[in-house]
Amino acid sequence: MTEVLTWGVLGTATIARKCVIPAIQSSRTSTIRVLGSRDADSARNLARKHHIQKVVGGYDAVVNDPGVEAVYIPLPNHLHREWALKALDAGKHVLCEKPMALNARETGEMAAAAQDAGKILMEGLMYRFHPRSRRIFRLAADGRIGSLRLVRAAFCYRMDDGVLESGTNFRLKPEHGGGALMDVGCYGVSTARWFFGTEPVTVQAQAQHHTNGVDVHAVGTLKFEGGGLAVVEASFVSALQQTYTLVGNQAVIELPHDAYIPWDKDAVFSIRNVDQEAGETVTVRGADEYRLMVEHFTEAVRGRTRLEYSPEDSVRNMRVLDAMADAARSGKTIHLHNDV
Repeated sequence: MTEVLTWGVLGTATIARKCVIPAIQSSRTSTIRVLGSRDADSARNLARKHHIQKVVGGYDAVVNDPGVEAVYIPLPNHLHREWALKALDAGKHVLCEKPMALNARETGEMAAAAQDAGKILMEGLMYRFHPRSRRIFRLAADGRIGSLRLVRAAFCYRMDDGVLESGTNFRLKPEHGGGALMDVGCYGVSTARWFFGTEPVTVQAQAQHHTNGVDVHAVGTLKFEGGGLAVVEASFVSALQQTYTLVGNQAVIELPHDAYIPWDKDAVFSIRNVDQEAGETVTVRGADEYRLMVEHFTEAVRGRTRLEYSPEDSVRNMRVLDAMADAARSGKTIHLHNDV
């Protein structure tokens, strides 16, 4: 019989309510022991819906609960480091929402703390666990598109005009780690780094900024070791885009929509050959990528697999996001030195 991993959850954020809490509770290898929240009514309602027996006020009681083995952190970005360090110090494994922290320095502190504690720390980039993502990665690795020359990735959505105008949402506050790059640009950067299997050496970027100072629409160009290029777009002010394209010297793989969050729908992608003929459209059966992520995390905690996405990987991803933000503000080309 598989030993069930016991979880504590910090807060009732939308991503927790809609995606990760249902994923944990539907997994045969995990269960939520305690839900902590500063909103008691919201927490009690959520707990009843998902059969969570214990609700506590605040977060300290969660990370210090002796019956909790792993903590899930879906808090606003500026709170990730604080509560991850507290959880690791209390001997818990940590699954943290993206982005891992406010910058590469903070992410590095979290990675070091996890290593010192001998605990698992993983950033919640769930798209890597979807069967479609796995299949595309294998196709690219096996040479189906030839030599990879370019990755184009976009995750964009239109934030409500009233929310944008007020600037009160945490995604629009610089002190809270706001901005489109932090919120959704992390996906595109991760995608490019994953498929190239190496790190960017130079970064250029342009951005439109909110009056608060955070970027609301950003486009960056990354040049990789070996000469490969990536174009990454992130936005709060454009029509919805969730797509990425892999351009090789023999074929092109395209994800026309729902590249990162296909929910439980069947997921598609297309392959076009070098002469631009239609090639083929591939349909992959729908899957809960959040549940697959949770189950991978559990297997890593139990020592049965290596992390798909390590804390060091998160440091490197955040380093690129830092460079994109710097490039967008300065207009300069940022040169990266990858020593992690």
